[in-house]
Amino acid sequence: MILTTIRMKVFPEKRKELSQAINSLVSSIRTEKGCRRCDFCYSAEDENEFCLFGEWEDQEDLATHLQSELFKVLLGAMSLLKNPHEMKLYAGLSSPQSLNPAEELNLAT
Repeated sequence: MILTTIRMKVFPEKRKELSQAINSLVSSIRTEKGCRRCDFCYSAEDENEFCLFGEWEDQEDLATHLQSELFKVLLGAMSLLKNPHEMKLYAGLSSPQSLNPAEELNLAT
């Protein structure tokens, strides 16, 4: 599994435009082969900071996505950014497991 984060800082006057553009892409990205999850989030501390989180089955599926028309449109939309975007990949992760914190701490009732 591979996790991706794309952090973006937008000009205040372009916030709505970029937000609408990315929101329109997210549902299509979610249907791409190997996409387990794609979430678009706003910072609670700075309304002009966005983050796009992705979860991909494997490197091949992510590579295909990065060459896709959808990703090219995303890059085009990011021309509205105040600063260059920051993309990070976290590879070699096993599938996440849900934990019950009470059980982990032996506090189950």
